[in-house]
Amino acid sequence: MLMQIMPMPQSHATATADAADEDATLARCAATADVAAFEQLYRRHHRRVHGVIVRLVGQASGRAEDLTQEAFVRAWQALPSFRFESAVSTWLHRLAVNTALMELRARRSRPWQEDDGDALESVATPDTAGRAVLGRDLERAVASLPPRARAVLVLHDVEGWKHEEIAGELGMAVGSSKAQLHRARGLLRARIGEMA
Repeated sequence: MLMQIMPMPQSHATATADAADEDATLARCAATADVAAFEQLYRRHHRRVHGVIVRLVGQASGRAEDLTQEAFVRAWQALPSFRFESAVSTWLHRLAVNTALMELRARRSRPWQEDDGDALESVATPDTAGRAVLGRDLERAVASLPPRARAVLVLHDVEGWKHEEIAGELGMAVGSSKAQLHRARGLLRARIGEMA
């Protein structure tokens, strides 16, 4: 009797490792000015890079898309010196965060510029109607936070950074990062309560 061998489904860990290997191959090619390889990296990571930038700086007048493009231009320029000590996806994510944080610092030095109240507007929300409304309310509440409090909240609670990393990146003391997170959570609770 012949037994038919069924392929085993690929595990998430294997799929992730394969994606990381493919990213590394594409990055090595792109580092030699292979535009097609870089375009593939862009297509694979654009959504994630754009999402983190939107969560940090908002969506006003296409600025998040401009910053996303800026992050990828920086990636293109820096690829030849990339040492592959981390995954390409991690490196691109960090580049996106740094690009967004530079924008926030620039905004702080331009206090006359109106802060973006449309942050998170383009981030996908769950499909069900009730959850979609709740998601939009939460997005609006996060968007209404002061920029530094919003940055700390997003980096800590959404992106999973430690206070030491946030403090170093935002140029503040670790205690200030913790205080900003506490402030952001309190303001968020109050704003969500107002919406209810």
